[in-house]
Amino acid sequence: MVIWVLGLSGAGKTTLCQAIFQLLKPQMPGMVVLDGDVVRQAFGQDLGHNEADRIRQFQRLQGMAKVLADQKFSVIVAAVYSNKALLDWNRKNLKGYFEVYVDASLETVKRRDSKGLYKAAEEEKIRDVVGIDIPFRAPSNPDVVVNANDQDTAQALASTLLKSLPNFSSVPETNSDSPSVISRS
Repeated sequence: MVIWVLGLSGAGKTTLCQAIFQLLKPQMPGMVVLDGDVVRQAFGQDLGHNEADRIRQFQRLQGMAKVLADQKFSVIVAAVYSNKALLDWNRKNLKGYFEVYVDASLETVKRRDSKGLYKAAEEEKIRDVVGIDIPFRAPSNPDVVVNANDQDTAQALASTLLKSLPNFSSVPETNSDSPSVISRS
């Protein structure tokens, strides 16, 4: 299985992936998380953030996910950049592929801005920020859309999200009420 989580920087992809990991890891020891930022660091920061380098980064994540999934690992991927051709490749080549779009408005991610990217981009200190000077292309046919503009906890979102996955109807409950922020597309 490959759960591919997409959204703008600051949407909550990494937090959601970690919550999914925490819920599933006890049942699935062969589970790994591939976070775009972590993978970028692991490869020595050899890519920039322009669109061509973002495509190469996405392809790295695809390759790593395929190698791991082909060896029967369950993989959770967090990625910012996307386009139709890359996502079509995922559907054709990754067994058990499940696409999650973490939908957060630009206003929401600018307000969160934990990395300071949006502020720096607006002050023209940096370029190549997805959503500012690189267009963000929301996936056209995700399996699930998570509304990340709401304030539900990542654990509650993960629990609800996993119930929409095949074979995960009995995911452990969290302490908070189940949110109504997830929808099948």
